[in-house]
Amino acid sequence: MERITIGDLFDRVALGAGDREALVFPDHNVRWSYRETHARVNQLAKGLMGLGVDAGDHVALWATNWPEWVLLQFATAKIGAVLVTVNPAYRAHELAYVLEQSDATTLFLIERFRDSVYTELLAECCPEIRKARPARLASRRFPCLKRVALLGDCSAPGILTWSEVLAAGAGISDHLLRRRQEAVDPDDPVNIQYSSGTTGFPKGAELTHVNLVNNTYYAGECMRLTRRDRLCVPVPFYHCFGCVLGTLAAICRGATMVVPAEHFDAEKTLAAVAAERCTALHGVPTMFIAALAHPRFDTFDLRALRTGIMAGAPCPVEVMRQVVGRMHAREITIAYGQTEASPVITQTRTEDPIELRVSTVGRALPHVEVKIADPETGREVPRGVQGELCCRGYLVMRGYYKMPEATAAAIDLEHWLHTGDLATMDDHGYCRITGRIKDMVIRGGENVYPREVEEFLYTHPAVRDVQVFGVPDPRFGEELAVWIRLREGASATADEIREFCRGRIAHYKIPKYVRFVDEYPLTVTGKVQKFKMREATVKELGLAPSA
Repeated sequence: MERITIGDLFDRVALGAGDREALVFPDHNVRWSYRETHARVNQLAKGLMGLGVDAGDHVALWATNWPEWVLLQFATAKIGAVLVTVNPAYRAHELAYVLEQSDATTLFLIERFRDSVYTELLAECCPEIRKARPARLASRRFPCLKRVALLGDCSAPGILTWSEVLAAGAGISDHLLRRRQEAVDPDDPVNIQYSSGTTGFPKGAELTHVNLVNNTYYAGECMRLTRRDRLCVPVPFYHCFGCVLGTLAAICRGATMVVPAEHFDAEKTLAAVAAERCTALHGVPTMFIAALAHPRFDTFDLRALRTGIMAGAPCPVEVMRQVVGRMHAREITIAYGQTEASPVITQTRTEDPIELRVSTVGRALPHVEVKIADPETGREVPRGVQGELCCRGYLVMRGYYKMPEATAAAIDLEHWLHTGDLATMDDHGYCRITGRIKDMVIRGGENVYPREVEEFLYTHPAVRDVQVFGVPDPRFGEELAVWIRLREGASATADEIREFCRGRIAHYKIPKYVRFVDEYPLTVTGKVQKFKMREATVKELGLAPSA
């Protein structure tokens, strides 16, 4: 284990790597060396200081996979700020929740992506931005938010351009930046990632420099990642998969990171792997499935591929065989974890046989304790017996931001993080995930919190009561289903419900299956039995069990 800040680690690696390629973004025509990336990060760090971003300030970042995203990740770490990652699929309602709950003082965003105009969505929840002076925002709803900036140089009312952010650092010397960086402690929080929970609303997991530096190092060890590798990262940066196992893993090893597109695109991913001779590739199973099914798959030369990480959902045996055979990633690894664990808890190793890579999620990372415990008593169960997977060690988050009760529910007095996942462990320490205690749906690697969707649907004028749950889906692992009880005399159709959601909540939270009912299955004490709804929906629609 190492006690070092991300800023110091970045300096150490970048200054030793010189002109070796650090970041390649084909869509942005970016090909930066470590030397150039280091200079850009320092310039941005000075700009943030010049704008008044203090140590401990929360800087929210709402964007797809842009080169500037990576610069902000390292620049905020250098000056002791905390990066708050915001899902680019969020709409105004969800953005407002994160900005308010996180006490963000600064927001960086892109102008638009596809049909989402981010500046308009921001104005929808923060109308003061339209008349604000740049870097002088005063919002009633977001009293902490002082400044908003774009990752590019488009102009928008009340919002700084990227060039203006950089220019703000003109009066900040190398000495001032170095003093700020030296004051950062490895145990300080550096990132807040919003995760799920029993409340149904996202909770901000505070992750420290020690959490992330060590987790990414040991995950890289499992892949045998070195400075000679070229890591393709098509997964989103806003999630730990992208910004820890992607950017940090590459930088930590002095490797080259290749980012095919702003958002996952199977063809661009295949093209990038081939053109850049990538040796490692990350993705959730649905991404690998999409790549393998691409009509032009056989035209791409993927023979340089060796390893990578597949995570986020169970991997079907046949998919793994094709990734090893057709994609040549003979040393691909499977990782399991969660945001609260920085994120990897267990991982397979490159030498593990394929059977273990599809039937288990590997063994605990070095310096990580894993136990399978009885969910009721907390006592460890014998090997092979199902229980809740718990972990302990450097990887456990500092806690949920401003949520002490939720933190206490997740981390017990002996410092064990309770994952909420059911698992078994064999005599060699390999774990198998068998289910979830938490009522959470994972759709294509995205966590969906039923209560959050339910609360939104309650705002529909025709809805009296609503229950959201997951059902198996061959493509995404799970899809959302909803049972709705309508108000007396009201009427609605499934299409109307979905249209009500469209554009107001993230697309992956919109229920695919909508059923109108008069009553729900209940226990004798009146509690709703979602598992019976799931069984009935699966049977009625003839849905195949997920892999």
